[in-house]
Amino acid sequence: MYVLGCLNGDASRNAFERVVDRAVDRLSREGRVGVVRYDATIADGTHESLTVGGDVTYGLGADGDWTASGTGMTVADALDALATDCDYAVVVGVPGLRYPTLVVGDPVDEHDEVIATVSGPGELDEEELVATLEASEPYETLESLVARVKRSPDADRAGAIATFTGRVRAKDDPGDARTEYLEFEKYEGVADERMTALEADLEARDGVLDVELYHRTGVVANGEDIVFVVVLAGHREEAFRTVEDGINRLKDEVPLFKKEVTVEDEFWVHERP
Repeated sequence: MYVLGCLNGDASRNAFERVVDRAVDRLSREGRVGVVRYDATIADGTHESLTVGGDVTYGLGADGDWTASGTGMTVADALDALATDCDYAVVVGVPGLRYPTLVVGDPVDEHDEVIATVSGPGELDEEELVATLEASEPYETLESLVARVKRSPDADRAGAIATFTGRVRAKDDPGDARTEYLEFEKYEGVADERMTALEADLEARDGVLDVELYHRTGVVANGEDIVFVVVLAGHREEAFRTVEDGINRLKDEVPLFKKEVTVEDEFWVHERP
């Protein structure tokens, strides 16, 4: 699922909503769209599934942490819920997200990853927006990858789904300096090609029906998930074996570079002896 943020800089509400509507309508021609809207005036924990403004809409607001009061649902929770069956998510009114962002008017937060700035709907290049968004890193969860292999044409022959989740640990040992986050960069082009080739190689094994590999890039905080391996197979033996081989080969063969930032230091792991 690809995530697009939409922010209103200094445009009128009408202009902003028209731009959002155009973006959602254009994405809906490519696939299923979910919308997450934040509104500080929502004070009752609104969490509704609607058919307005996309296939699914979540309304969040009220307590200052992008959380729906009463439900405890955050923007990340809403995205997790959408990721299993939506191709796109549009997040409206939440600054500071680490996702491609469309701004109407002047940008309001230097931390936003702005991919387009327009003053109104007439300036929106819809085709460029789709192309730029689909060139970004998709939003995946373990659940979304499991849901994808379950939709495999060979799912009727499957008796097992095995998974691996790698996450950021805060410490190796109790006395270690606490890790605040890891930052991952990939060798552009090469990393994606090798990941795709590795998936194909693993899927060619006897008894293996589908394989999904996913590794996040950018900043990943301690406690967050980094990498997923999901294997659909006829039996558990080949499923477990392929998951283990998959994560080992991903680490060995896919060029990803890791910087570790602790409370005391920061360093690129591959540069350490």
